[in-house]
Amino acid sequence: MDYNQEQKQDRKTLLWAALAVLLLLNLVLVYFIYHEKQENLAKDEIITAKTEEVLSIKTKLDSISAELDVKIAEIQKLGGSVDSLVALKEQLEKDKRELKNATTYSAANYNKKIKSYESILSEKDSEIATLRQQLGVATTKNEELSQKLTGLESEKQLLADSVTNYSVQNRELSEKVNLASALKAEALTVNAVNSKGKERQGGKYKAKRIDKLRVNFKIAENPVAKQNEKQIYLRILDPDGAVLSDMATGSGSFVHNGKELIYSSSQVVNFDNSNQSVDILYGRGGIPLKDGKYAIELYSEGFKIGEGDFTVR
Repeated sequence: MDYNQEQKQDRKTLLWAALAVLLLLNLVLVYFIYHEKQENLAKDEIITAKTEEVLSIKTKLDSISAELDVKIAEIQKLGGSVDSLVALKEQLEKDKRELKNATTYSAANYNKKIKSYESILSEKDSEIATLRQQLGVATTKNEELSQKLTGLESEKQLLADSVTNYSVQNRELSEKVNLASALKAEALTVNAVNSKGKERQGGKYKAKRIDKLRVNFKIAENPVAKQNEKQIYLRILDPDGAVLSDMATGSGSFVHNGKELIYSSSQVVNFDNSNQSVDILYGRGGIPLKDGKYAIELYSEGFKIGEGDFTVR
């Protein structure tokens, strides 16, 4: 064999050797891929089984929690003590929260706890039965006592009804008398007084000619109203609804229907049931009045007794 033939033979041998090595590497790679896939499938099965296990335990704990609520409510209704069950419910809720902690989770421990909870619930069934029996005895005694007291209760109820009816009638009568005793302002007029004391009538005035306002009205006769001193409050509201007031010249506040109201001026009147005429003055204190329609309101003894208006132009 010459030299060239030997070189060709060597190249073929090397090529087959390289192909064999590549084939071996591919086989190794396929083995590792298959092995890793099998491991992942096994891990998934473990995770699935553990998830189902946790869900099963949580379902059992939820069921026990609901049954605990029923037992607590029933024992309370029967007059028994529920302190131990309330503490047990708190521990159960803590166990439910710790289910999420993978580092402390143990199926064996939880199954042991579930058996303990179920055992306690079974014991409480016996306690409830005893309480029901005791309550039945107490109920019988109460019924006997109730029958003896029925006559007295009936008489007591009749007396209470009579007192209630009397109180209601008395209150209604008092309200009617109070309402009937309210004063009523009639024939209300508003006159403008200038700085020289000249007075204008008519209800429509120029702002520059108003230094004071004189509100005049008559108090209607009312035989129900007490003849004594009456505090009458005057409120003058500008076109925007604001109350004209000057604390330095006699304005202030009073309470009407539980609400504090500002008044422009007030006056004490000695009511004598004679259809008497009353004047109340309000000085604007140098503050010019804006154009528009003004409202007048009169109050006394918790009632609105009259109203009117005038115009500034």
